[in-house]
Amino acid sequence: MPKPNFLEEEAPKLEEWLKRNYQGEMHYMENHFDMRLDPRILVPGAKSVISLTYNYYTDQKQNSEASKLSKYAYGEDYHHVVKDKLKILLRNMQQEIGEIHGRCFVDSAPVMERAWASKAGIGWVGKHSLLINKTQGSFFFLAEIIVDAELAYDAPFATDHCGTCTACMDACPTGAIVENKVVDGSKCISYFTIELKDAIPTSYKDKLDDWMFGCDVCQDVCPWNRFSKVHNEPKFTPNPKLLAMNRREWQEITEDVFNELFKKSAVKRTKYEGLKRNLKFLELK
Repeated sequence: MPKPNFLEEEAPKLEEWLKRNYQGEMHYMENHFDMRLDPRILVPGAKSVISLTYNYYTDQKQNSEASKLSKYAYGEDYHHVVKDKLKILLRNMQQEIGEIHGRCFVDSAPVMERAWASKAGIGWVGKHSLLINKTQGSFFFLAEIIVDAELAYDAPFATDHCGTCTACMDACPTGAIVENKVVDGSKCISYFTIELKDAIPTSYKDKLDDWMFGCDVCQDVCPWNRFSKVHNEPKFTPNPKLLAMNRREWQEITEDVFNELFKKSAVKRTKYEGLKRNLKFLELK
């Protein structure tokens, strides 16, 4: 875990990323600039950033005829599953250490989680801008507990092990990885299928690679993910019906079936109408 401070190296990168409008319609990325770069503003009195990973890799697959969901969305919403674990950990810390206060975050606040995970020694940021760990690959969620206690600080991860590999950049269907560690969010398939509320531009009608929610391409091709191990979180186990559905069944999905399949899922973020929009877009000729 690192000591919280102002992320000097990240500040100009974030400013340039926003200047290029890589956030697209994700206007929330423009908010809380200083808070995003300094967790002491987010959590007054912060003295340690505890950075953690939570594996979601699975070898289970959808019907080969179906449009695709990102692996992270197969089971229950990770925001709730992982945050419940963090709260238990924080309570246990309070019992062991005593008077300690903190807040738990799972992709739910302006925290630059990859920067803090790298500073915590967990791994390095790959060319696809995701964090990679030498023994786990990249199929994991990042989470933080920011506390007001000084703990033993870790050394940052100093080496980039991507080398000359450009597999993720070469494979991205929409060319969203515009340079090393820089993703144009407004071109990412996950952006089109989850974040974008307007119509998906027709210029991308042959470029979504049949993804109806999210995209795993840059991770699927990454050589480091040969080290990924199947998770052991029961709440991430997919509904067998979800895996079995064929293309026609997805195209004809009703709102009742959507609500049944995704009752506690992150897919609810795009809502039934959003998923139907994505599925219709994939059928454009």
